[in-house]
Amino acid sequence: MKKVNIAIFVSGGGTNCENIIRFFKDSDRVFSALVVCNKPNAPALAKALKLGIPSQVVTKEELNDETVMMPLLEQYAIDFIVLAGFLPLVPNFLVERYARRIINIHPSLLPKYGGKGMWGHHVHEAVKAAGETETGMTVHWVTPVCDGGDIIAQYKVALLPTDTADMIAEKEHVLEMKYYPLVIEKVLHEAFA
Repeated sequence: MKKVNIAIFVSGGGTNCENIIRFFKDSDRVFSALVVCNKPNAPALAKALKLGIPSQVVTKEELNDETVMMPLLEQYAIDFIVLAGFLPLVPNFLVERYARRIINIHPSLLPKYGGKGMWGHHVHEAVKAAGETETGMTVHWVTPVCDGGDIIAQYKVALLPTDTADMIAEKEHVLEMKYYPLVIEKVLHEAFA
């Protein structure tokens, strides 16, 4: 497999972002080349800085401007984009340019609890309200349809009737930390073998 430069797109705390960077830190095949964030005060930016990874804050307008985003990604020779808690919709020009080269993680077992407005705690509250006996995480390809891309992998965890939305979030997050880097590694190996 050739050396693959990934960009990690993030909006918030950056626990997945940090986990991915650390997972590939000593890899001779995958390099976390850039963190892209849409929020200037996101803790993810401090985590990227601490780990020595360049980062770039982009406004909504910049994200949707091909003349801004393409030169940025080309500057870092980005081969693949990993969404790690990135809330804005990825613009169509990026989806087309990086067809089957952008993946996302979602905190439910899609197609349940996906789509517009279903992110973070909103998902876990909906899972609780529905009385689900299990939840999990989904890794999927990014398409122009929010949470509509083909599913790459899913991992499940059992829920108890006494679990709160916060407890559901914690159980699901354990799956993200354990499996998301492994799925990324597998997808990259298949795509760039």
